[in-house]
Amino acid sequence: MTKRDAGSDSGSWLTPNLWKIAGSAFFADFGYQAVLAGFPLFLVLILRAPVWSYGVAMALSYGPGALAAYWGGRWGDRWDHRKLAILGNLLIPVLSLAGLAVLPWQAVALFVVGWLARNLRSPSRRVMVTRSVKAVYHNQAFGFLHALDVGGGMLSALGLLVLLAIHTPFRGIFLLTIVPLLLSTGLLAGVKPAQYLELPVPKPQTAAERRSDNRTVRGVLVASALYGFSSYSMGFPILTVAEGTRDNLWGVLSYVIFLGVSALTGYVLGRRLQGSVKELAGFGYFAAAIGSAGLAVAYAVHASPFGYFLPVAVLGFALGSIETLEPTIIARHGAASSSGRRMGSLTMARSVGLFLANLVMGLLYHLTPVDAYAYATVVALAAVLVLLVVLRPGPERPELAAGQATTV
Repeated sequence: MTKRDAGSDSGSWLTPNLWKIAGSAFFADFGYQAVLAGFPLFLVLILRAPVWSYGVAMALSYGPGALAAYWGGRWGDRWDHRKLAILGNLLIPVLSLAGLAVLPWQAVALFVVGWLARNLRSPSRRVMVTRSVKAVYHNQAFGFLHALDVGGGMLSALGLLVLLAIHTPFRGIFLLTIVPLLLSTGLLAGVKPAQYLELPVPKPQTAAERRSDNRTVRGVLVASALYGFSSYSMGFPILTVAEGTRDNLWGVLSYVIFLGVSALTGYVLGRRLQGSVKELAGFGYFAAAIGSAGLAVAYAVHASPFGYFLPVAVLGFALGSIETLEPTIIARHGAASSSGRRMGSLTMARSVGLFLANLVMGLLYHLTPVDAYAYATVVALAAVLVLLVVLRPGPERPELAAGQATTV
């Protein structure tokens, strides 16, 4: 067996490159998730900005971030996905500098720049995964990537919880996150293109197969955008719990639960699901609707912190399912030469939805959190309908059933 084939045979899909990419994801989230969890508390409670300004901050992150993701995917196809991923990853620590801000607009500006860099590199990192394992193992690979990605985030949130408990200033916490972010870039730089799997010769497609692929990709992109419209930064639940209990630690703990469930879901479901559109609709978008509805009910009945933890856990399960299934489906339907464009379009579709969702959530939350979470529930259900009614995917690809690689 040649070095290039090492780790690609059945039962050993954990190739050296996949380990490095997933390890990079672990340290990236181990860094910036502490900023994500602490930023709404820092912005609203320390810098005294109104809650709606947090919604604006996240909308600014996801709006231009959609374009960064789209063009990042296209540039990676034309240039080099590995180099683009390293460049974007190297710029993420800019968001950590938000802790140095003394005015709300300064904190928002630094956070947005760092998030744009994160979106720029995300499509290329996903393409690197597809080129490091056989197509039949994409589901396991993306589940593993998500598990380490969000697992690092869970440890980051736990670290934030401990540091806040001992009264560490937000500024110091944010600056500490630069260290794991640099480690993340180092691991990404260690990925060896020489160990990418050979791309198989594309099989000629019939017109019906091309239409089916295009229909599936378009449908998933529309549904992902709708999920984005229904989604929102977890900073809103963090604020809900923190303000309801008058204790920031409970809010951060809810984020730890969200990330922990999401990481476990990605790892387990990645090994058990087939990567179908129906699984995405049920385990992903429908579960997200249930989680948002649960948060609306919890707030309406003035639940204790534990009353919020169950719907937060459901949201974590939904995210783990979606982050595993969406890229798997997108990777399977289309040529390898355009995989960056499709992955960029996927991130862009979600980001466009999140841009508007965070604006709407910020405004509705200012009125009442119940309305905000109810809105999220309704739009998530619309995403389910897109997949179950509009999409009618064809039969599974025979080459996937046989355990062989496809064109991606």
